[in-house]
Amino acid sequence: MDETELRVVAVRECGPDTVAIEFETPPELDAQPGQFVKLTAEVEGDAVSRFYTISSPDVEGTFEITVGYDPDEGGPFSEYLLALAADDRVLMAGPFGSDFYENEARAVVLAGGPGIGPAVGIAERALAEGNEAAVVYRDDAPVHEERLAALAAAGAAVYVLGADEPLTDAVSAVVTGEPGEQLFVYGFETFLDAATDAMAAVGAAPDDAKVENFG
Repeated sequence: MDETELRVVAVRECGPDTVAIEFETPPELDAQPGQFVKLTAEVEGDAVSRFYTISSPDVEGTFEITVGYDPDEGGPFSEYLLALAADDRVLMAGPFGSDFYENEARAVVLAGGPGIGPAVGIAERALAEGNEAAVVYRDDAPVHEERLAALAAAGAAVYVLGADEPLTDAVSAVVTGEPGEQLFVYGFETFLDAATDAMAAVGAAPDDAKVENFG
């Protein structure tokens, strides 16, 4: 989709140093949880762009991104996003990405740090469509805890680990190997490496996973 203007609906705290920004969905946007969009704004006189993964289960009416920030070292674009309020505007292009939810019978999401955004969106969408979902999330400062608790209460398998905890036991607990199961992996490169090792250790095929590297 060509660049279009988005209207901010709400900005909400969703965990330590993290906000969820909800936008009104433009009529032409067709996106799935796990895809990402490019946001552009003028910051300090320059046009600056950053990519953010959709963290809502769908884009009907509104959609959400999750933005983490460092209160000591936050960059100008993060500060710009944090200052947004209802009815502010920002430019968007997208969606981008091919590693998203496509109505798989069982969605197993391995998420490190900011990967929790697409993880909760995919798991919520899977359950809403009558499918199964599991989330293994590793972070010392978890976010979206209310949504994770709601997923667990609705029947999803949810494991929240510290940033240095091994993944293998949790991955073994959620990977069934049954037909229709799809693994998703979202996070920074060091987490992707750990997730790949864990998948291989439990007999899953890392090459079959849908993977998004956040850098």
